[in-house]
Amino acid sequence: MTTSVLGEIGERRFLREYWQRKPLLIRRALPGFQSPLTPDELAGLALEEEVESRLVLERGRKGPWELRNGPFTAEDFAKLPKTRWSLLVQAVDQWVPEVHALRAHFDFLPAWRFDDLMISYAPDQGGVGPHFDHYDVFLLQAMGRRRWRIGPACTDATPVRTDTSLRILEHFETLEEFVLEPGDMLYIPPGVSHWGIAEGECMTFSIGFRAPSHAEILVDIANGAAQRLDEGLRYMDPPLGSDVQEGEIPPAALRRVQRVLQEMAADSELVREWFGRYMTQRKYADLDITPEALPDDLRAWLRAGGVLERHPASRFAWSGAEAPFMLFVDGEALPCDDPALARLLCSRAPLDARALKPALARQPGRALLEELVARGALYCAD
Repeated sequence: MTTSVLGEIGERRFLREYWQRKPLLIRRALPGFQSPLTPDELAGLALEEEVESRLVLERGRKGPWELRNGPFTAEDFAKLPKTRWSLLVQAVDQWVPEVHALRAHFDFLPAWRFDDLMISYAPDQGGVGPHFDHYDVFLLQAMGRRRWRIGPACTDATPVRTDTSLRILEHFETLEEFVLEPGDMLYIPPGVSHWGIAEGECMTFSIGFRAPSHAEILVDIANGAAQRLDEGLRYMDPPLGSDVQEGEIPPAALRRVQRVLQEMAADSELVREWFGRYMTQRKYADLDITPEALPDDLRAWLRAGGVLERHPASRFAWSGAEAPFMLFVDGEALPCDDPALARLLCSRAPLDARALKPALARQPGRALLEELVARGALYCAD
């Protein structure tokens, strides 16, 4: 059982009073916390082509708040100034098991909302400037000290600087101010402006939770619906009379179009399947996670003491409020007639022969497990 990172606030009160409403400082969220990787190890990840990384320099060669994208080289780091820059490495939870394990502390939130765990390193006075995000984020101090300034809520209409590619706020008003030390954590809801500045060398873990924009929802679900529709389904005119004015689009024609959109929105099965697929898409879909070798007999391998692990890049979710029961894995809807197996796969429970015994006794369960192993969503632990 993991220790609650919400302290005396507790999960129920946090979700009721703070989640997506207002910031919260949690002192000693993880008492005695020590970063599972060093700044040098973080920089080493930023050298890898598969890893998404960025450098932000407050006073760059090309101007203020200069953004540089990785992968980087050791020479790139050697040329950096002593202060006022920050290295950010995305999705470290996919590459470092000890970092991935931190996700268990946030199981009070839906797993399918999790985006990634980013780690930022900064020397003295380093940061990424005053800004706001469109997603929820928990900022866990992992090493050193960082001063956080909290400002008002913003929207896309809030003025930003025009001399940088980053969305740095043109004006920033400090409403609250905190200095975080290792183990302290700050929750920032979507839209709330904030500005973190390192006081000496420091590292911060940012645990982010994704939320699709309304624009993304409309575009993506429309594309999904279009693939289901017969090309022969076309717009049909309402009854036309002799009183139609030249060039006029009558209200009845618009109502016909609205009816098409309303029918799509009312299709609960379409919406459910789209949402499950969308929210379980892997952060880096092009990353190949398929295994090089598979057990000849998965059931025998498990009975011999083997254990399956969920790949840290994979995402699992299920939906059972409406029939049929659906399992979603890495952006795909997979047939699953065994709700208990689906719930097990979407949990953090161990996947050994004992836990999987009911599923292994049935051919559909064995087939599903074998498919997930072949896809790389599950892998055979050593």
